[in-house]
Amino acid sequence: MQVPLQIGTLLLLSLPMGTNGSQIDLNRLALLASPTDRARKAAEELADCHAWVPLEEAEAVVVLGGDGFMLDALHQMLDDNRVLPAYGLNLGTVGFLMNRHRDCAGLLKRIAKSKPVSVCPLRMEAVDQHGNKHTSCAINEVSLLRETRQTAKIEVSVNGKVRIPELAGDGILLATPVGSTAYNLSAHGPILPLDSQVLALTPISPFRPRRWRGAILPDRSRVSFKIREPAKRPVAAVADQKEYRDVAEVHVEIARDMEMTLLFDPGHALDDRIVAEQFVV
Repeated sequence: MQVPLQIGTLLLLSLPMGTNGSQIDLNRLALLASPTDRARKAAEELADCHAWVPLEEAEAVVVLGGDGFMLDALHQMLDDNRVLPAYGLNLGTVGFLMNRHRDCAGLLKRIAKSKPVSVCPLRMEAVDQHGNKHTSCAINEVSLLRETRQTAKIEVSVNGKVRIPELAGDGILLATPVGSTAYNLSAHGPILPLDSQVLALTPISPFRPRRWRGAILPDRSRVSFKIREPAKRPVAAVADQKEYRDVAEVHVEIARDMEMTLLFDPGHALDDRIVAEQFVV
Protein backbone atom coordinates (compact mmCIF):
# COMPACT_ATOMS: atom_id res chain seq x y z
CA MET A 1 0.00 0.00 0.00
CA GLN A 2 1.28 3.44 -0.86
CA VAL A 3 1.58 6.08 1.83
CA PRO A 4 -1.53 8.32 2.07
CA LEU A 5 -0.97 11.84 0.80
CA GLN A 6 -2.25 14.76 2.89
CA ILE A 7 -3.95 17.44 0.76
CA GLY A 8 -5.15 20.32 2.89
CA THR A 9 -7.53 18.72 5.38
CA LEU A 10 -8.18 15.78 3.04
CA LEU A 11 -6.39 12.44 3.09
CA LEU A 12 -5.92 11.06 -0.42
CA LEU A 13 -4.94 7.43 -1.05
CA SER A 14 -3.37 7.14 -4.50
CA LEU A 15 -3.19 3.53 -5.71
CA PRO A 16 -3.05 1.59 -9.05
CA MET A 17 -6.23 1.14 -11.11
CA GLY A 18 -8.58 -1.81 -10.47
CA THR A 19 -11.80 -3.51 -11.62
CA ASN A 20 -14.70 -2.06 -13.56
CA GLY A 21 -18.28 -1.68 -12.32
CA SER A 22 -21.34 0.51 -13.02
CA GLN A 23 -22.35 3.70 -14.79
CA ILE A 24 -19.76 5.47 -12.70
CA ASP A 25 -16.52 3.89 -13.84
CA LEU A 26 -15.42 1.99 -10.75
CA ASN A 27 -11.95 1.87 -12.21
CA ARG A 28 -11.76 5.53 -11.34
CA LEU A 29 -12.69 6.00 -7.70
CA ALA A 30 -10.77 8.26 -5.33
CA LEU A 31 -10.74 7.93 -1.55
CA LEU A 32 -10.87 10.93 0.80
CA ALA A 33 -10.65 10.51 4.55
CA SER A 34 -11.04 12.81 7.52
CA PRO A 35 -7.87 13.19 9.62
CA THR A 36 -9.62 11.57 12.62
CA ASP A 37 -8.27 8.27 13.95
CA ARG A 38 -11.45 6.37 13.00
CA ALA A 39 -11.39 7.61 9.42
CA ARG A 40 -7.65 6.98 9.01
CA LYS A 41 -8.05 3.41 10.26
CA ALA A 42 -10.97 2.82 7.88
CA ALA A 43 -8.94 4.27 5.01
CA GLU A 44 -6.10 1.84 5.71
CA GLU A 45 -8.55 -1.07 5.68
CA LEU A 46 -10.18 0.08 2.44
CA ALA A 47 -6.82 0.63 0.75
CA ASP A 48 -6.42 -3.12 0.25
CA CYS A 49 -9.99 -3.63 -1.01
CA HIS A 50 -9.79 -1.58 -4.17
CA ALA A 51 -7.33 0.15 -6.49
CA TRP A 52 -7.98 3.85 -5.87
CA VAL A 53 -6.91 6.59 -8.26
CA PRO A 54 -5.79 10.17 -7.58
CA LEU A 55 -8.59 12.69 -7.18
CA GLU A 56 -7.69 14.47 -10.43
CA GLU A 57 -8.20 11.19 -12.37
CA ALA A 58 -11.38 10.09 -10.59
CA GLU A 59 -15.00 9.99 -11.78
CA ALA A 60 -16.39 9.67 -8.25
CA VAL A 61 -15.11 9.87 -4.70
CA VAL A 62 -15.67 7.84 -1.54
CA VAL A 63 -15.62 10.14 1.51
CA LEU A 64 -14.81 8.78 4.98
CA GLY A 65 -15.85 10.94 7.93
CA GLY A 66 -18.86 12.85 9.17
CA ASP A 67 -21.18 15.47 7.71
CA GLY A 68 -18.70 18.26 8.39
CA PHE A 69 -15.95 16.53 6.47
CA MET A 70 -18.32 15.78 3.59
CA LEU A 71 -19.09 19.50 3.40
CA ASP A 72 -15.35 20.24 3.47
CA ALA A 73 -14.76 17.79 0.62
CA LEU A 74 -17.59 19.22 -1.48
CA HIS A 75 -16.39 22.78 -0.87
CA GLN A 76 -12.86 21.86 -1.90
CA MET A 77 -14.20 20.37 -5.14
CA LEU A 78 -16.32 23.50 -5.69
CA ASP A 79 -13.21 25.63 -5.22
CA ASP A 80 -11.36 23.43 -7.73
CA ASN A 81 -14.29 23.78 -10.18
CA ARG A 82 -14.50 19.98 -10.52
CA VAL A 83 -17.29 18.46 -8.43
CA LEU A 84 -17.42 14.66 -8.49
CA PRO A 85 -20.28 12.40 -7.36
CA ALA A 86 -19.63 11.65 -3.68
CA TYR A 87 -20.45 8.47 -1.76
CA GLY A 88 -20.01 9.02 1.97
CA LEU A 89 -19.30 6.45 4.67
CA ASN A 90 -20.17 7.65 8.15
CA LEU A 91 -17.25 7.72 10.57
CA GLY A 92 -18.47 10.82 12.36
CA THR A 93 -21.43 11.54 14.65
CA VAL A 94 -24.73 12.16 12.86
CA GLY A 95 -23.87 11.22 9.29
CA PHE A 96 -26.96 12.70 7.69
CA LEU A 97 -25.13 13.08 4.37
CA MET A 98 -23.41 9.72 4.68
CA ASN A 99 -24.09 6.00 4.28
CA ARG A 100 -23.58 3.39 6.99
CA HIS A 101 -19.98 2.24 7.27
CA ARG A 102 -19.44 -1.48 6.92
CA ASP A 103 -16.43 -3.62 6.08
CA CYS A 104 -14.98 -3.37 2.59
CA ALA A 105 -16.77 -6.46 1.25
CA GLY A 106 -19.43 -5.40 -1.22
CA LEU A 107 -18.48 -1.73 -1.27
CA LEU A 108 -18.27 -1.57 -5.07
CA LYS A 109 -21.68 -3.24 -5.41
CA ARG A 110 -23.15 -0.72 -2.97
CA ILE A 111 -21.75 2.17 -5.00
CA ALA A 112 -23.01 0.60 -8.25
CA LYS A 113 -26.54 0.33 -6.81
CA SER A 114 -26.50 3.73 -5.09
CA LYS A 115 -29.17 6.35 -5.73
CA PRO A 116 -27.91 9.70 -7.07
CA VAL A 117 -29.34 12.83 -5.47
CA SER A 118 -28.66 16.18 -7.14
CA VAL A 119 -28.33 19.29 -5.00
CA CYS A 120 -27.43 22.91 -5.75
CA PRO A 121 -25.70 25.19 -3.26
CA LEU A 122 -26.58 28.77 -2.42
CA ARG A 123 -24.40 31.56 -3.77
CA MET A 124 -23.86 34.38 -1.27
CA GLU A 125 -22.66 37.84 -2.25
CA ALA A 126 -21.75 39.94 0.78
CA VAL A 127 -20.67 43.59 0.87
CA ASP A 128 -18.88 44.68 4.04
CA GLN A 129 -18.95 48.12 5.66
CA HIS A 130 -15.85 49.15 3.68
CA GLY A 131 -17.45 48.32 0.35
CA ASN A 132 -15.48 45.11 -0.22
CA LYS A 133 -17.41 42.35 -2.00
CA HIS A 134 -17.16 38.69 -1.04
CA THR A 135 -18.67 35.65 -2.78
CA SER A 136 -19.03 32.19 -1.30
CA CYS A 137 -21.23 29.10 -1.67
CA ALA A 138 -23.26 27.32 1.00
CA ILE A 139 -24.52 23.76 0.72
CA ASN A 140 -26.48 23.92 3.99
CA GLU A 141 -27.31 27.53 4.74
CA VAL A 142 -26.33 31.18 4.73
CA SER A 143 -26.73 32.70 8.17
CA LEU A 144 -26.48 36.28 9.43
CA LEU A 145 -25.42 36.50 13.08
CA ARG A 146 -24.95 39.37 15.52
CA GLU A 147 -21.30 39.86 16.48
CA THR A 148 -21.78 41.54 19.87
CA ARG A 149 -24.29 41.69 22.72
CA GLN A 150 -26.26 44.24 20.66
CA THR A 151 -29.37 42.87 18.94
CA ALA A 152 -29.01 42.66 15.17
CA LYS A 153 -31.46 44.71 13.10
CA ILE A 154 -31.89 43.43 9.55
CA GLU A 155 -34.08 44.47 6.62
CA VAL A 156 -35.30 41.44 4.64
CA SER A 157 -36.21 41.62 0.93
CA VAL A 158 -37.34 38.93 -1.50
CA ASN A 159 -36.94 39.52 -5.23
CA GLY A 160 -36.37 43.23 -4.63
CA LYS A 161 -39.44 43.75 -2.45
CA VAL A 162 -38.99 44.57 1.23
CA ARG A 163 -40.89 41.98 3.26
CA ILE A 164 -39.65 42.85 6.76
CA PRO A 165 -38.40 46.42 7.26
CA GLU A 166 -36.67 45.50 10.52
CA LEU A 167 -36.06 42.08 12.02
CA ALA A 168 -34.59 42.38 15.53
CA GLY A 169 -32.94 39.34 17.06
CA ASP A 170 -29.80 37.20 16.98
CA GLY A 171 -29.98 36.90 13.19
CA ILE A 172 -31.58 35.03 10.31
CA LEU A 173 -30.70 32.18 7.96
CA LEU A 174 -31.65 30.87 4.53
CA ALA A 175 -31.41 27.07 4.23
CA THR A 176 -31.52 24.61 1.35
CA PRO A 177 -33.46 21.34 1.69
CA VAL A 178 -30.12 19.62 2.37
CA GLY A 179 -29.43 22.06 5.19
CA SER A 180 -32.97 22.20 6.52
CA THR A 181 -32.21 19.49 9.10
CA ALA A 182 -29.06 21.26 10.34
CA TYR A 183 -28.88 24.77 11.87
CA ASN A 184 -32.29 25.58 10.39
CA LEU A 185 -33.95 22.80 12.39
CA SER A 186 -32.17 23.91 15.57
CA ALA A 187 -33.62 27.39 14.99
CA HIS A 188 -37.12 25.84 14.74
CA GLY A 189 -37.24 26.10 10.95
CA PRO A 190 -39.15 23.60 8.77
CA ILE A 191 -37.74 20.36 7.38
CA LEU A 192 -37.88 20.56 3.58
CA PRO A 193 -38.25 17.53 1.27
CA LEU A 194 -35.31 17.34 -1.07
CA ASP A 195 -37.43 17.68 -4.22
CA SER A 196 -39.58 20.49 -2.83
CA GLN A 197 -37.80 23.26 -4.81
CA VAL A 198 -38.11 25.63 -1.87
CA LEU A 199 -35.85 27.38 0.64
CA ALA A 200 -36.41 27.99 4.35
CA LEU A 201 -36.04 31.56 5.61
CA THR A 202 -35.79 31.25 9.40
CA PRO A 203 -35.20 33.91 12.10
CA ILE A 204 -32.74 33.16 14.89
CA SER A 205 -34.07 34.06 18.36
CA PRO A 206 -36.31 36.84 16.98
CA PHE A 207 -37.49 39.66 19.26
CA ARG A 208 -39.39 41.70 16.65
CA PRO A 209 -41.65 41.04 14.85
CA ARG A 210 -42.84 38.76 17.63
CA ARG A 211 -45.19 36.54 15.66
CA TRP A 212 -43.03 35.97 12.58
CA ARG A 213 -41.53 32.49 12.58
CA GLY A 214 -40.10 32.40 9.08
CA ALA A 215 -41.14 31.72 5.50
CA ILE A 216 -40.87 29.03 2.83
CA LEU A 217 -39.78 30.50 -0.50
CA PRO A 218 -39.53 29.17 -4.06
CA ASP A 219 -35.91 28.26 -4.76
CA ARG A 220 -35.85 30.70 -7.68
CA SER A 221 -36.06 33.56 -5.16
CA ARG A 222 -33.27 36.08 -4.57
CA VAL A 223 -33.16 37.03 -0.92
CA SER A 224 -31.41 40.20 0.25
CA PHE A 225 -30.50 41.43 3.71
CA LYS A 226 -29.56 44.98 4.67
CA ILE A 227 -28.00 45.62 8.05
CA ARG A 228 -29.40 48.55 10.02
CA GLU A 229 -27.02 50.51 12.27
CA PRO A 230 -24.09 48.29 11.17
CA ALA A 231 -21.46 50.20 13.17
CA LYS A 232 -23.43 49.88 16.41
CA ARG A 233 -24.90 46.45 15.67
CA PRO A 234 -22.30 44.56 13.60
CA VAL A 235 -23.39 41.39 11.83
CA ALA A 236 -21.38 38.51 10.34
CA ALA A 237 -22.48 36.55 7.26
CA VAL A 238 -21.64 32.85 7.23
CA ALA A 239 -21.87 30.54 4.19
CA ASP A 240 -21.59 27.09 5.79
CA GLN A 241 -18.21 27.50 7.55
CA LYS A 242 -16.98 30.58 5.64
CA GLU A 243 -17.48 33.76 7.66
CA TYR A 244 -17.33 37.45 6.67
CA ARG A 245 -17.61 39.99 9.47
CA ASP A 246 -19.05 43.51 9.56
CA VAL A 247 -21.29 43.10 6.53
CA ALA A 248 -23.56 45.88 5.27
CA GLU A 249 -25.70 43.87 2.85
CA VAL A 250 -26.00 40.28 1.67
CA HIS A 251 -27.66 38.75 -1.40
CA VAL A 252 -28.39 35.02 -1.72
CA GLU A 253 -29.76 32.81 -4.49
CA ILE A 254 -29.40 29.26 -5.79
CA ALA A 255 -26.24 28.58 -7.82
CA ARG A 256 -27.74 26.38 -10.52
CA ASP A 257 -24.44 26.24 -12.39
CA MET A 258 -22.81 24.36 -9.48
CA GLU A 259 -24.94 21.22 -9.23
CA MET A 260 -23.54 18.41 -7.07
CA THR A 261 -24.40 14.71 -6.85
CA LEU A 262 -24.51 12.71 -3.62
CA LEU A 263 -24.78 8.91 -3.74
CA PHE A 264 -26.88 6.96 -1.22
CA ASP A 265 -27.67 3.32 -0.57
CA PRO A 266 -31.22 2.34 -1.64
CA GLY A 267 -33.65 2.89 1.22
CA HIS A 268 -31.27 5.28 2.96
CA ALA A 269 -31.26 8.13 0.46
CA LEU A 270 -31.25 11.72 1.65
CA ASP A 271 -34.83 12.38 0.58
CA ASP A 272 -35.99 9.33 2.57
CA ARG A 273 -34.10 10.57 5.63
CA ILE A 274 -35.62 14.02 5.35
CA VAL A 275 -39.11 12.54 5.39
CA ALA A 276 -38.26 10.24 8.31
CA GLU A 277 -36.73 13.11 10.30
CA GLN A 278 -40.15 14.79 10.46
CA PHE A 279 -41.48 11.91 12.57
CA VAL A 280 -38.65 11.82 15.11
CA VAL A 281 -39.99 12.56 18.62
